[in-house]
Amino acid sequence: MSIADNIARVKQRISEAAARAGRNPDSITLMAVSKVVEPDRIRQAYEAGIRIFGENRVQEFSDKASAVKDLAQAEWHLIGHLQSNKANKAAGLFYAIDSVDSLRLAQKLDQAAQQAGKILPVLIEINVGGEENKSGIAPDSPELEEMLKAASSLQHLEVRGLMTIPPYTEQPEGARPYFQKLRDLRDQIASRSVPRIQMDVLSMGMSHDFEIAIEEGSTCIRVGTAIFGERPKQP
Repeated sequence: MSIADNIARVKQRISEAAARAGRNPDSITLMAVSKVVEPDRIRQAYEAGIRIFGENRVQEFSDKASAVKDLAQAEWHLIGHLQSNKANKAAGLFYAIDSVDSLRLAQKLDQAAQQAGKILPVLIEINVGGEENKSGIAPDSPELEEMLKAASSLQHLEVRGLMTIPPYTEQPEGARPYFQKLRDLRDQIASRSVPRIQMDVLSMGMSHDFEIAIEEGSTCIRVGTAIFGERPKQP
């Protein structure tokens, strides 16, 4: 099937999952994960109606940014781990950083956004499964509380919500407890009315498990394989 066909199929699955949860499918953003995807295939997704794209690496997107700069309505989000020494470059390249996993990185991005003369939307990445090989702040980490308290001083960041990548399970249903955990954490933070922190974005769910994520309240699903097909593993 073509990329446009794949997108249509994903959107149908979104609608069906939203119906099961009693939700409006229009409240769910479909992000196409375009890491290691060539510009012409990204263009096909754009022509099929996709406007939000997720990239994993600063350098990879930097290399292909000029080839997609004419896609005027596209929003480019960084969803992969970001080293603080690349904060300046990332702030200039991306519309949003969806993988802020430390207070130090948040502070670096705030400085970079100030230098770029912009307000940078960000998500806090939460490591809901406590996996040592994954980025993200532990839900009960003191650093999360420190970041929430520091948000009011980060004048050039707009903290929009939370993001997670749960532990992989063969059955998508296995991700449900982790999605519930992130939703509950979002609700707890939102109930506190922390200054300058919005909690309107809950980014969770990928090709393997996005229907479960939608049922548990995801507002943004990050879909790569189901749109672009299988891709080579990154080194």
